[in-house]
Amino acid sequence: MRFHRLQNVQIALDFLKQRQVKLVNIRNDDITDGNPKLTLGLIWTIILHFQISDIYISGESGDMSAKEKLLLWSQKVTAGYVGLKCTNFSSCWSDGKMFNAVIHRYRPDLVDMERVYIQSNRENLEQAFEIAERLGVTRLLDSEDVDVPSPDEKSVITYVSSIYDAFPKVPEGGEGISATEVDTKWLEYQTCVETLISWIKQHTIQMSDKSFPQNPVKLKALYNQYIHFKETEIPTKQLEKRSIEELYKLLEVWIEFGRLKLPQGYHPNNVEEEWGKLIIEMLEREKLLRPAVERLELLLQRANKIQNGTLNCEEKLTLARNTLQADEAHLESGQPVQYESDVVMYLQECEGLLRQLQADVQMLRDENYYQLEELVFKIVRLQDELVTLRLECTNLYRKGHFSSPSSLDLAQPSSLSTRHMKTEPLLQGMIAPPASTSWIRKPMTRMELVAISSSEDEGSLRFVYELLSWVEEIQMKLERSEWGNDLPSVEAQLEVQRQVHSSVEGMSSSVKEARMYEG
Repeated sequence: MRFHRLQNVQIALDFLKQRQVKLVNIRNDDITDGNPKLTLGLIWTIILHFQISDIYISGESGDMSAKEKLLLWSQKVTAGYVGLKCTNFSSCWSDGKMFNAVIHRYRPDLVDMERVYIQSNRENLEQAFEIAERLGVTRLLDSEDVDVPSPDEKSVITYVSSIYDAFPKVPEGGEGISATEVDTKWLEYQTCVETLISWIKQHTIQMSDKSFPQNPVKLKALYNQYIHFKETEIPTKQLEKRSIEELYKLLEVWIEFGRLKLPQGYHPNNVEEEWGKLIIEMLEREKLLRPAVERLELLLQRANKIQNGTLNCEEKLTLARNTLQADEAHLESGQPVQYESDVVMYLQECEGLLRQLQADVQMLRDENYYQLEELVFKIVRLQDELVTLRLECTNLYRKGHFSSPSSLDLAQPSSLSTRHMKTEPLLQGMIAPPASTSWIRKPMTRMELVAISSSEDEGSLRFVYELLSWVEEIQMKLERSEWGNDLPSVEAQLEVQRQVHSSVEGMSSSVKEARMYEG
């Protein structure tokens, strides 16, 4: 019924007014009665408002109409094409070159502009409409309708606005890449991906190297280099990786549109995959590197302790030698020796220090410390000097020129009692037998001497010298021993003799061992 048709048209007109669409002299009865001029005008108004007016172009002014915005867009897109200048939506489009230029700007792989310049108007128009349709643009025009001196402006505007809607664009107020920038941005993206992936792979190989230097200085430098890499270079490369991801998001619309073809291995996911490999290798390297540094620092502390111990031992040996030389001077001048107990004390202390140093060196040997040979050389030199002084001491004080019958006790540090040795010489006035054989020095074993020697043969030779020195010391002590003046002292001497006898019997195994390595 007419009433219903009028009511329906009025609903549409009221909606357009709410959307601020200007309607001039158009009533519901004009449309209901089929007024062609007003009906076409209304349709054009609707198209202009809902399709063409929603256009955003960078550089536009606030008072530009939808038509002027679309014309500005067309001019920017076709700028640089020889012989093309877009000044209107009528005659400029009649030869089809403008349509092909717009498509070529967005998809240069689909349009050969050299052919466009030599083809006929109809061929250009047909080519542009077919390609645009494949790209999602509805074919609103026919070639024959446009191949005229002055095509219908509104029809051309409608079709060009359809192209604008279907093709990628920079969103209003957002980030995007225009058709004129896409090639430059694409080259930038590829270069960034190639550079970062190359850097990642190079450092992944470096991080996979788990062989670390034994030199503490080099190892510490390697660790500091790793920390600098982790705290400085990695954050910088993370920013580069994030920039690649953001740039890809802007280029993604062009990839989906078909303008760009993403090569294999250039997706941000590929970068992320290589990045993950690098991080895993870094974590594995740090897991091994940190304990290695801590271990080597502990070994360095022990090596410093050995260094200090050797210096201390050198001081004791120097004191022993100087004191021994003083007693030699006394003997030469016909005076009795005065510093026997002091020499014994110094040698005892040196022997105790050397035993501790040997234990520390063995620990460094077990850990393959890088400067082990240098430390062993120092200890061997000190050991040789100690043996030499011990023999000199034995020879000097066996002559019988003593200030008192004090002991040449080269025992282990646990038996050391310096003041007691100076005031109460060994076995003098003893009432009860000693609780142990502390006055009998236990000779060093062959294994101990090999451990501090440069070779096994040298250690075996030093072992023979050690046994000879021990025999001489025991012989001298036995020569100087007393019989006792009463029953308790005799019993004490008897107990000492039993202990000496036990030690001598135990010596037989060491002599057999020395014979095994003879020659």
